[in-house]
Amino acid sequence: MPMMRIVQVSTAHGPLELVERPIPEPGPGEIRIKVQACGICHSDTYTKDALYPGMQYPRIPGHEVAGTIDAIGAGVARWQPQQRVGVGWHGGSCGYCDVCRRGNFFACQTMTRITGVTYDGGYADYMIAKSDAVAQLPDELEPTEAAPLLCAGVTTFNSLRNSGARAGDLVAVFGLGGLGHLGVQFASRMGYRTVAIARGADKESLAKKLGAHIYIDNQAKDAAAELAKLGGAKTILATVTEGAAMGAMVGGLAANGTLMVIGAGGAIEVPPYQLIRGRLAIKGWYSGTSIDSQDTLAFSVLTGVRPMIEVFSLDRAAEGYERMLSGNARFRAVLKM
Repeated sequence: MPMMRIVQVSTAHGPLELVERPIPEPGPGEIRIKVQACGICHSDTYTKDALYPGMQYPRIPGHEVAGTIDAIGAGVARWQPQQRVGVGWHGGSCGYCDVCRRGNFFACQTMTRITGVTYDGGYADYMIAKSDAVAQLPDELEPTEAAPLLCAGVTTFNSLRNSGARAGDLVAVFGLGGLGHLGVQFASRMGYRTVAIARGADKESLAKKLGAHIYIDNQAKDAAAELAKLGGAKTILATVTEGAAMGAMVGGLAANGTLMVIGAGGAIEVPPYQLIRGRLAIKGWYSGTSIDSQDTLAFSVLTGVRPMIEVFSLDRAAEGYERMLSGNARFRAVLKM
């Protein structure tokens, strides 16, 4: 029986283990992907540390998967072997529940499928995916470049384009890490007057290189007050994981502004009068479905958005994971098969 290498978590809080497993066959409506690259994302902690309800083990993490179609199951109409494809966090939807019937496939009520969490992901030579979870990869992107765009990329791109901001509006990106360094690129290329907010004067040159028009060091200055001096932000994209820090940014919003939250962290506390007085909103944003991923990849090719990455071989997955977890990766860790 043909075998493949995988990196799995056998038990909650267990180590990442490199082992072999038979290459799986795709079932009806499924495709098999020969994985070329898989990003290591902070959300992989959901798998490793059993943070998602009902986790089952062993499980292969990884939801930033880029590769080629190796085989297709019965009933797959669109996809063909050898096509370049990618899979992100959203692993598919039923298509028939009331939520899906309204077009909100991301919130499917009956078939929650999260790549690398509720089914095996991309820390492997091969993986199985539902055909509706697959996005087409442009030829212009290397697999290691495309992989982070399938989670960090689609989350920042999709949230910004749905934030209500229009070209010319002041948009701030709070945080300059794995999500933020992509958020700044997308914001500036969408035509927003882009403000990057991060800790330390040393990050200003990077922020400007990524496309920020203005940089605010929130160690030296009150970032919300500085945004208010600029007239307030139509959107603040919060990529950090500190709830208190996100709440403090609400004061930097313009009237009818939105704090768009994509960094999962602690509780956000904001005085109700502050929201009422400015008719402000705090909104969370889910990454996106496969077509959102495909739009992200196409826009990245069109405008030159690229992730900054560190590449690790599959047998160094544990090392790459720890580098990501420590916050020292600049800025996305990627496994290359």
